Amino acid sequence: MKMIPKIVQAGKNLAIIDIKDISKIYRMGDIEVRALDGVSLEISDHEFICVMGASGSGKSTLMNIIGCLDRPSSGSYFLGGKDVSKLTDQELAEVRNRQIGFVFQTFNLLPRISARRNVELPLIYSGYSAKERRKLADEALERVELSDRADHKPNELSGGQRQRVAIARALVNNPSILFADEPTGNLDSRTGLNIMALFQRLHNQGSTIVMVTHEMDIALHGKRIIHLRDGRIHGDEKVKSRADAELILNSLADLSTQDLEEAMQRHTPAKGAADEDS
Repeated sequence: MKMIPKIVQAGKNLAIIDIKDISKIYRMGDIEVRALDGVSLEISDHEFICVMGASGSGKSTLMNIIGCLDRPSSGSYFLGGKDVSKLTDQELAEVRNRQIGFVFQTFNLLPRISARRNVELPLIYSGYSAKERRKLADEALERVELSDRADHKPNELSGGQRQRVAIARALVNNPSILFADEPTGNLDSRTGLNIMALFQRLHNQGSTIVMVTHEMDIALHGKRIIHLRDGRIHGDEKVKSRADAELILNSLADLSTQDLEEAMQRHTPAKGAADEDS
């Protein structure tokens, strides 16, 4: 398989994401909205971080900035040791295409083309031939266990299968970082657990994952939880009792969806399962 060269590479003992005093201010007439207010954060290679916060806490704004979809109003951001503020729009687009994979709550699949063609889309902008695109897309679909649905259109797939296609699309360029914004938000409990089991497998295979969620039972599948409130970090915790999605699914295989939701509450580690760093 042809590998895409890594533009973003963290050196030894260097955080892959390093932001310091990041602020993001939106102005609407005389009104100033400070979506982020002096946020500093380091994320190392091969971490699995979940960002939590209520609506309006700034978590999506933070995701957009570290995903190079938006620029901060002030502060510094180093991605793989490179100062993002010095990258041109074209260079940022190249980083997004080749080095960052995005998974969204609403899947964002094109409805009139097959799962395989949806997964191929990022490769078109990377200059791959049609034969190479098909090969890489099929490999990505195999990683998410969806090879048998490659020729199906999104409306022929379940919600969980559509999310798997979206994850395959995010993986196809072999990204340095995988960003997921509420990836289980539109899914039922059982399907959500299957998606979390997939993310855990990807992390075990070496992926760096940054996930936004407002659900603690989802966040506990990661290894570190960042709490945002009013645009500031109010907690940075290591998960002490990590939820194992595969284990939960196996133990609850025969339950109905309603019984599964009740059982998940019992399987969710109690408060204190994540230890806040001093």
